[in-house]
Amino acid sequence: MKPIIIKKDVKHINLRVKPSCEVVMSVPLKTTNKHIKYVLNKRSDWIKSKLAFYRSKPIAIVQEYVSGENCRFLGRNYRLKVVQSSEESVKLKGGYLNLSVKDKDNFKRKEHLIKQWYFEKAENHIKKAFNKYQPIVNKEVKSVRIRKMKTRWGSCNPAKSYINLNSELIKSSIQCIEYVVFHELTHLIYPNHDESFYNYLSLHMPNWKIVKQNLENCC
Repeated sequence: MKPIIIKKDVKHINLRVKPSCEVVMSVPLKTTNKHIKYVLNKRSDWIKSKLAFYRSKPIAIVQEYVSGENCRFLGRNYRLKVVQSSEESVKLKGGYLNLSVKDKDNFKRKEHLIKQWYFEKAENHIKKAFNKYQPIVNKEVKSVRIRKMKTRWGSCNPAKSYINLNSELIKSSIQCIEYVVFHELTHLIYPNHDESFYNYLSLHMPNWKIVKQNLENCC
């Protein structure tokens, strides 16, 4: 994850690793990019150890839906920008996720708009992944359910041809979404994680191990 550099009127450099796995560095206004890079390199072992610590723990991140919060989408980080407007919407523009809402202080409304936007995007990208890989597997899927799951990215019931997918996948990359979809579709042919299952994955997605590692490292 790329460090977030904030230049402001301070005397000293402050480097933090948040429970959300964000690396945030506040520096004086005149700090050069060369010096920022030097400090990051010097503290790299500490940063890695803190990231490993937080990634090993299931931490619930409480969002307040205020400007400046981090929003992850398709493997990238965006800053939330909340704007009061008579026309409500959620749109990506540049490095920002713009939330237009009638009442900036209405937490429930902001939460609803953001979650609805994420879910619609999840449905869209998961559908694209199914359209890409279902013809390869060539098996009927009777039900696909997209919902927020606490401990799994996806699951499959081969006997009933049911597949469940975690809506939080939309925060990971397109490759990660495709991997999970293809993984669960493959269970319709090979129900168990045996050698045949992994050989099939490797045949049609040779880089699946790298993608899986990226997914596991995603915060």
